[in-house]
Amino acid sequence: MAQRDAPMAGVSGGTALDPWRLLDLARAAATQAARLAVERRPADLGVAETKSSPTDVVTEMDTAAESLIRELILGQRPDDAFLGEEGGAESGRSAVRWVIDPIDGTVNYLYDLPHWAVSVGVEVDGITVAGVVAAPRLGELYTAVRGAGAWCNDEKLRVRPTTELGSALIATGFGYRAERRRRQGAIAGALLPRVRDIRRAGSAALDLCAVAAGRVDGYYERGTHHWDRCAGALIATEAGAIVGGFEGAPASEQMALAAPPGTFEALHEALRELGADAVDY
Repeated sequence: MAQRDAPMAGVSGGTALDPWRLLDLARAAATQAARLAVERRPADLGVAETKSSPTDVVTEMDTAAESLIRELILGQRPDDAFLGEEGGAESGRSAVRWVIDPIDGTVNYLYDLPHWAVSVGVEVDGITVAGVVAAPRLGELYTAVRGAGAWCNDEKLRVRPTTELGSALIATGFGYRAERRRRQGAIAGALLPRVRDIRRAGSAALDLCAVAAGRVDGYYERGTHHWDRCAGALIATEAGAIVGGFEGAPASEQMALAAPPGTFEALHEALRELGADAVDY
């Protein structure tokens, strides 16, 4: 990892909000939660069990992982705020907010597929300054500090060079609602002849990390939440990607796009032509 710099200029709080220290805490929380999810996952977890019930084993693991993260962070930073997939929003008295997805790629986790991760992003005054995406079954730990770069384990990350859309490998994902999936499938089918190929791995956080690592040329998805994107978006940005929505808007539930400069614009235009910017799904 790169040499640690001084606290970020323009961020209030002095050394208490040193982004490298925040990164250390995020990394410790994410790796411990990832270890918990691996070690406590029942070997006979059935694919019939879903997140539809409060007694569901997968929901219990999501909740346990997020609770561990919150407890670890609160033990060192009791005044901070939180936004988590399972625990919702919790206000704080400091400028820091922790954005948590305890298991991103829950269906993969349910089926014992390795492509899932724990995502922890750290915001200061609304700006993401550090992020961690821990993928224990892949043996990968992605980290980033705003303005300093992004890494996978100890390797500095860099996006692929700008690629013409016809030669671009594009990652995407699909929502849970049937109507949204139908529309997303139609758009992906129409995009497919325009690109090299499409990949659907099942974790938005890891798709963003794949852009950062140069494993895909771009990524787009409708329906992601802030906790899905927070850490991964910083990792992709620090590796040289543009991350955003349509027409200069930030990435949002309506659309999250990530790709190197040039590729981003081509993918953005293709998706608009295919109607992916419609607001009715």
